[in-house]
Amino acid sequence: MNEDYKINFSVEGMTCAGCVRNVERALKKIEEVKYVSINLATERAFLISSKEIPFEQIERQIKNVGYKAVKKRISNDVLEEKYKKSKNNLIIASAITIPLMILMVLNMFGITIPFFHYIELVFSSIVLFHSGRKTLKGAYIAVSHGHTNMDTLVSLGGISAWITNLLAITSFDILSFGTLAAMLINLHILGRFIESKLKRNASKEIKNLLELQSNYAFVETEGNEQIEIPVDSVKKGDIIVVKKGSKIPLDGEIIYGGASINESMVTGEPVPVYKEKGEEVIGGTINENGMIKVKVEKVGEDTFLSQMIKLIEESQSAKIPIQAFADKITNYFIPIVFGLAVFSALFWYFNFENLAGYQEFLSNNLFWIKDEINVLSQSIFVFVATLVIACPCALGLAIPMALVSGSGVAAKKGLIIRNGSAIQTSKDIDTILFDKTGTITEGNPKVVYHNIKEDVFSVIASLEEYSNHPLANAVIKYSKENNLYKKIKFDNIEEITSKGISGVYNNDKYFVGKPENSENYRDILNGKNTIIEVTKNDEKLGIISIEDPIKSDAVDTIKKLKEMGLTTYILTGDNKVTAQKVAEIVGVDYYEAEMKPKDKVDIVNKLKMQGKKVCMVGDGINDAAALKAADLSLAIGTGTDLAIESADIVSIKGDIQKIVDSIDISKVTFSKIKQNLFWAFAYNLIAIPLAMSGALHPAIAEIAMIFSSINVIINSNSIKNKF
Repeated sequence: MNEDYKINFSVEGMTCAGCVRNVERALKKIEEVKYVSINLATERAFLISSKEIPFEQIERQIKNVGYKAVKKRISNDVLEEKYKKSKNNLIIASAITIPLMILMVLNMFGITIPFFHYIELVFSSIVLFHSGRKTLKGAYIAVSHGHTNMDTLVSLGGISAWITNLLAITSFDILSFGTLAAMLINLHILGRFIESKLKRNASKEIKNLLELQSNYAFVETEGNEQIEIPVDSVKKGDIIVVKKGSKIPLDGEIIYGGASINESMVTGEPVPVYKEKGEEVIGGTINENGMIKVKVEKVGEDTFLSQMIKLIEESQSAKIPIQAFADKITNYFIPIVFGLAVFSALFWYFNFENLAGYQEFLSNNLFWIKDEINVLSQSIFVFVATLVIACPCALGLAIPMALVSGSGVAAKKGLIIRNGSAIQTSKDIDTILFDKTGTITEGNPKVVYHNIKEDVFSVIASLEEYSNHPLANAVIKYSKENNLYKKIKFDNIEEITSKGISGVYNNDKYFVGKPENSENYRDILNGKNTIIEVTKNDEKLGIISIEDPIKSDAVDTIKKLKEMGLTTYILTGDNKVTAQKVAEIVGVDYYEAEMKPKDKVDIVNKLKMQGKKVCMVGDGINDAAALKAADLSLAIGTGTDLAIESADIVSIKGDIQKIVDSIDISKVTFSKIKQNLFWAFAYNLIAIPLAMSGALHPAIAEIAMIFSSINVIINSNSIKNKF
């Protein structure tokens, strides 16, 4: 079975949810595409396909609907340049529109302004066709490619208002809305400016991570010289020299020296960690003292920072189930609004005389409604107001902005939400299953006792080299620390999951693994240790006691989860005695011992059949199948190992307490999403009828639309204040 191909890229030119929908629809036409998700707030796309798709094909599909695909992440410099241009454009538009509005108000109150309609035409034209050129271009691109977007509505409204100015100059009996055209464009530009300013913060976590990356590294040559080269040119296996106060350029292992390393970007803890020869360091962390030499183990996209950036981008591009509901509405929203605008204009045109009493009531109670307005002016007035009020900015931003904000908070706490649906699923979880080793325990087992002869220990330590189990690493490490290790070649290697490993050496079959009957060792089992037996030709040679301390935050975490009303389990392949004692120490409700990976999956499925909403927490390796089977899965990372494909959420610090944070963040984020959608829909349900009824001035409609979008953004950003 071939692995799925994943790619992140940027899409330029999108302005609303309609644009997102059109781009996604275009990409889904590519046969190999299995999933595509685009975040309007970050302008980033995430695509999964059954095989690699040439980026030129992706570019072509997106270009066909009027937008531009960019393979590389849009740089901060480019974003800053766009922001400055938006700001300058707003200044020019406002400098023209504000005086024009003052003249319009004076004219409305009977103060005659010579040649006002000509002044209005000249300056509204500058705002509409110069400052608003991007809006008009966006509308043209959308219409020419057979679809509509927010720019379409604003442009139609602005041009319609501007045309009334032309007609008024030609002595046509119509009220001029020329100034309104400038106001609409100016307010639209203001809204875009505010959005762009607030959206810059949406990518702050990515920006901060990018700033952690080093551009250059000092590489030691064979002649012991140090040369500075670009990080992109450093190869795996190169030796890099990291001096005091410098960032560590890439992931690797210290081969010389020792230093206190500031790993706050990984752990969130400000206290530096002392590391020396043989220990791993992560690119982007800071050497606070001493000089170290590091053998590079990961470069390019394999580094911790690159993986973290990739995971955050994927999480920010993710969609949640409720998104389908919002997408379904926005799919028909703009065409329906346009139809309503045309209908209301025609209704007023053909029923104007019959509505004279109602029109008089409006003019007496609303200062922006003129009583002397004629039928054509009123029809255009209603048409423009309805178009403008229904721009779906808030709908398009309601979910993406909350997801970006929520994933940013999670990243600061050392959590990567890989699957957006986890945001919606977390609130319903009622049962949590924990793996023991590396999840409840520290995952750093050590040999604390054995009664094996030294020559035999050397043999079994070499046999353990063929195993991937954490307990095997403890045996190997002990043998090396006590000079018992020697490399031995085995034949007929066989590793049985949850049992142990066997191999043949000098015609003797050795086995290291789980005892046939753990009850034989009840007296020496203390809840923290695990017993493994060693046999030779089925004859027992002795035992090894391995201790894996329980994490310091395990007891408190389980207590908090139970206070939240969740049922807790421990699922482990360890013996029943150890499982029982660990369960008693940390306080879980239930435990299951001596379990194989399949057994864990069976437990997950059994609980789900009982109607439970199940979360599985594990290390992402032995628990991969159970993580996949659960409604929600959280993988405990190990610092540099972030490539955990099975989990919805990854804890990069390895803290078990992060499950509490992930549930809290998910609940708050989903709550904000519901609030955003409610207010976005409520705003339109109230405002559209008002606009159609003639009670809403187009300028007020535009202001209300902008504040609706800003409300969504501010409400989404308030997630950060909760944590």
